[in-house]
Amino acid sequence: MDDASSPRAGVRGRIPPGQRHVAGWPVSHYGPVPRFRPERWNLRVFGATASGGTREWKFDDLAALPRVTVVADLRCASGPTSTDHEWYGIPAATVLDLAPPAPGVTHVMAWAEYGYSANLRLSDFAAEGTLMATHHNGEPLTAEHGFPLRLVVPHLYGYKSPKWLRGIEYMTADRRGFWEERGYHNLADPWKQQRYSYQEDEADEADEADTADAADEGQLGPSAP
Repeated sequence: MDDASSPRAGVRGRIPPGQRHVAGWPVSHYGPVPRFRPERWNLRVFGATASGGTREWKFDDLAALPRVTVVADLRCASGPTSTDHEWYGIPAATVLDLAPPAPGVTHVMAWAEYGYSANLRLSDFAAEGTLMATHHNGEPLTAEHGFPLRLVVPHLYGYKSPKWLRGIEYMTADRRGFWEERGYHNLADPWKQQRYSYQEDEADEADEADTADAADEGQLGPSAP
């Protein structure tokens, strides 16, 4: 039995139910690794923006945006959890500040290469630990792990953190993303074991309704927790 003060015991306390700790950083993605072309690359914020327009950043523009470091675990819905990833990148809240959503926005769709998408509640996107990572453990992301930009939403399962991020769409109603349309849970909280859509229940619907009500009352926005 591990001593309660041992490093292994500490890691075990961070592993959600039904997960297992794995060493290293497994590679998992759908489809091939895209080829990065800096002259063609951009990040777009569109949909229900406050301005009614679209905000765009080219690859070189990212260097001017503020950066943060977030240390967090990565949890795959299929079971593996890898720990202590040091992410460095642009806070998602920065996007909300520079390209604010319109009143009534409740969700975002994160778009990646090849049309991959992941839907998020606005509050999850705006959470303090959510960022668009450019580096991992002090080094630029590798192509397999999402270079040049990947979304990291550390408090949700990994399918909510798409690699090769290309766009953020603001939405006034929820719409399911790629894996969510294929049977994965719409909310993806690892501590509630929200892996698959058949697990969704009335409590989840009530949670979504609370999110919509908060947006209607102006409680969600760039500074939402």
